Amino acid sequence: MLKYGAGALLLAAVALGGWWYVKSNEPPQVAFAQAERMRIESVVATNGKVEPLDWVTVRAEREGLIGKVLVTRGQNVAAGQLLATLETREARAALASAEARVAQIKIEIDTLARGGKAPEFAEIDGSLRRAKLDRDQAAREAETLERLAAKRAATTMELQEAKDRVARAEAQMAALTTRRGSLVDVGDRAGAQARLKDAEAAVRAAQERLALASITAPRAGVVYQVDVRPGAFLTAGAPVASIGQVDRLRVLVYVDEPELGRVGVGLPVSITWDAQAGREWKGTVEKLPTQIVPFGTRQVGEVVCLIDNPDQLLPPGANINASIRAQVVENAIAVPKEALRRENGIAGAYVLDGSVVRWKPLKIGIASVTRIEIREGLADGARLALPTDVKLTDGLAVTPTKP
Repeated sequence: MLKYGAGALLLAAVALGGWWYVKSNEPPQVAFAQAERMRIESVVATNGKVEPLDWVTVRAEREGLIGKVLVTRGQNVAAGQLLATLETREARAALASAEARVAQIKIEIDTLARGGKAPEFAEIDGSLRRAKLDRDQAAREAETLERLAAKRAATTMELQEAKDRVARAEAQMAALTTRRGSLVDVGDRAGAQARLKDAEAAVRAAQERLALASITAPRAGVVYQVDVRPGAFLTAGAPVASIGQVDRLRVLVYVDEPELGRVGVGLPVSITWDAQAGREWKGTVEKLPTQIVPFGTRQVGEVVCLIDNPDQLLPPGANINASIRAQVVENAIAVPKEALRRENGIAGAYVLDGSVVRWKPLKIGIASVTRIEIREGLADGARLALPTDVKLTDGLAVTPTKP
């Protein structure tokens, strides 16, 4: 029994060793991809930012507190439409005060035009009438005394006293007349006119301040940005809102410096936005950059693209993904990028030839995101070794597998 058991173990060991020997000498398994004919597009994939094509920033023309904001982002507005208002209590009070001053000064000027203030006129005119009565009475007495003196019925002294009273009354009348004429001089009128001009200027300033409290749209378009809220204080020149046409948009696409040579005016561009998954916007390259600028850790050129936005779903300010189609080759022989290798500085691939691999130098063309065009050195349908842990050499026998 022991001999039989030992023999069985020996046979099993021999069988296992034989299996291991055969297994260890089998060709290694390598995954292969097949070259296929297809349309291949070379794209420059990057990111960018959306701007309106034609836009204006509406700014406050005076300082003040925001009273009302009458529009929201995305709203269509007409030229002249009210966007927001500033508080007007102070402006209304200033206007009322200025208008009251104008009315008061006009009354003063009217009074001056008639010679002065009514009470002073009344006093002088009353005094003139009394002086005239006194003079007339003194003149009559003087005439009577003169006749009596001629008949020696009155003394010369009495006559002279009567004449003196006439002279005093006439002198008083002359003084009152002079006072009445000098009651309003040229300086008074000029001063009143100057004060009227100042008051009227204050009225115009208050009216203008009231008018500037209404912030309106200078043009028709879509409000794509609102910069204020009720109660906020604005300085003169501060932005209130931005209005533009958004059915066509300008997109600044940030292209890395080494890729700029592949980009040209008129090339098609596709835009996607993460907030609208599945949507795509089309356009073309409009303008190439004039300088290289830093963008984070990158050195980029800002390529200007124009895109159509008929449904206005892509808002200005959005951060987007962009693909600029640099080249297209129809019916190209294309292989996965990972199938290409470089040996001794030469691009090529290990191609399956029966049960062995052969090193093939290849002339490559344009590349898409995942595939690359093979222009020379490869037949349609050829199978290329994909990356593997096995060290491949020309003529190595392999066992092909699917990727």
